[in-house]
Amino acid sequence: MEYWKITSSPSFHHSIIPINFILVPMIQESNETLLARELKLITGVKIKVSEPLARYTSMKVGGPADFFIEVENAAALTRLLRTLNRYGTNFCLLGNGSNVLISDRGLRGAVIHLAGEFKQVEWRQEGEIVRVKVGAAFAVTQLVREAARKGYGGLEFAEGIPGTIGGALFMNAGAYGSEFEKAIDQVDGFTREGEPIRLSRNEMVFTYRDSHLPPSMVVTEVRLRLRQEDSAKVTSRVRELVTKRKTSQPSGYPNSGSMFRNPPGDFAGRLIEAAGLKGKKIGRAQISERHGNFIVNLGGANGEDVRQLMELARAEVRTRFGVELEPEVRLLGDW
Repeated sequence: MEYWKITSSPSFHHSIIPINFILVPMIQESNETLLARELKLITGVKIKVSEPLARYTSMKVGGPADFFIEVENAAALTRLLRTLNRYGTNFCLLGNGSNVLISDRGLRGAVIHLAGEFKQVEWRQEGEIVRVKVGAAFAVTQLVREAARKGYGGLEFAEGIPGTIGGALFMNAGAYGSEFEKAIDQVDGFTREGEPIRLSRNEMVFTYRDSHLPPSMVVTEVRLRLRQEDSAKVTSRVRELVTKRKTSQPSGYPNSGSMFRNPPGDFAGRLIEAAGLKGKKIGRAQISERHGNFIVNLGGANGEDVRQLMELARAEVRTRFGVELEPEVRLLGDW
């Protein structure tokens, strides 16, 4: 992916003039400066320039974004997208940063982070059917637990998924034999040009860890269909999965969740463990001693440490078992 690049130095333009004149450089205002100035005029956005992204990712690695833009509402998002499009500036979305690995060199262009009204949820019960309208920035685990308290079933499998609803939709997140596609009714958002777009369930195609959304679609709201159940039973199922995750997945160190997709008929974690790589370290990154498909940051790891561990795991599994592991995390930036 190509990103628009910000330059930090002004451009100087000179002309041929008599030698007894003093040469004074004329500073031409760059497109980056003009863009930054225009973005700051948009009500409902907060802009940070050259913002380190490590603080926004669950792995706690990642270099700076040219622009890190927090957006509070749909009106601000519309204007933001139209402005970025007019300047030809590429962008990406970053939710809780739980399924990405960002280069130490950072990201060129804009990183959009949804907040404000995009963290709201509404519940409506229609007999035994429950309709949920939830913002893309709402945390998955929070939604699962609220549903359980209300006695609404259908999301228990997502307990412990560390991302946002928008991110879970994007990757069709799943666990324990279920995926988000089973609960989806409708998705709302915007095109990269800032035009509204709505997709009904029958207009969407889901596959393993992919929702095949239109390119550069910015998801703002997801509508789910759940079912009324006994609250105690739903809560009990959630607690069982909490215990299962705690006993099988690493805790105490930053990580990005599963690093690789499970190959057909097998598990990435099992293959990595069988290759003898559990506990393997590069720099301050380590393949988890508890689960082979997790890489943890022991403190002070960088993106390149993690990427090299991923490449090592892929190479060893390919050599020993003839299986090509496909990354589940998205690698963003210049590697």
